[in-house]
Amino acid sequence: MLPTYNEADNIERLVAAVLERLPESRRVLIVDDGSPDGTGEIADRLAAGDDDVEVLHRAVKEGLGPAYVAGFKHALDGGAELVVSMDSDFSHDPSYLPRMLRAAESADLVLGSRYIPGGGVTEWGKLRRAISRGGSGYARTLLGVDVRDLTGGFKCYRREVLETIELDTLRAKGYAFQVETTFRAIRDGFTVVEIPIVFSDRREGSSKMTRAIVAEAAWRVPAMRFRRRLGKEQS
Repeated sequence: MLPTYNEADNIERLVAAVLERLPESRRVLIVDDGSPDGTGEIADRLAAGDDDVEVLHRAVKEGLGPAYVAGFKHALDGGAELVVSMDSDFSHDPSYLPRMLRAAESADLVLGSRYIPGGGVTEWGKLRRAISRGGSGYARTLLGVDVRDLTGGFKCYRREVLETIELDTLRAKGYAFQVETTFRAIRDGFTVVEIPIVFSDRREGSSKMTRAIVAEAAWRVPAMRFRRRLGKEQS
């Protein structure tokens, strides 16, 4: 699943690279949030030329989280047993896909991790590295989970995870969405493993990271913990 907004410079090359590394029983779902740069039109052309490519058009740009939820539901309705989510700007290298799928043979949720041995980040400045590492550390400490990279978006979900974590109640619009989906998988007893990846900065286009996204993560993480405690008290 490839969520897109203004990725016209990347999407065609990325889809080709992804298809090269997936097994024959595959489907690539592009979820486009009404990109004004023509990403949706390029995606439609790719889908018209390849039965393994599908496009879900969303008229309004609501953020990464709602796009993921719409894509997850579409994939589940289509019978998907595994759903891999990844960025559409080559930050996540498609060459890791076979390794993620192998890991999913014995895990319910596989995370491509920048912060375990063998993982890393290239081309980021000190500030962005600090924000990313700090965000993962902040969430890990508050939620009490043993996952090193909670904010990454390169993930492989088993169908059962997505059916269990209450997609309709996910409200995060930015990168807090990644924290919440992993936290809920752990909360619901699923096996979560991390495999090392090296994250590269986007090749083309502009970053979607904003101060609002960082701020949302700062308050949503404590809210996740509060909801967990409230649920225990009510039970």
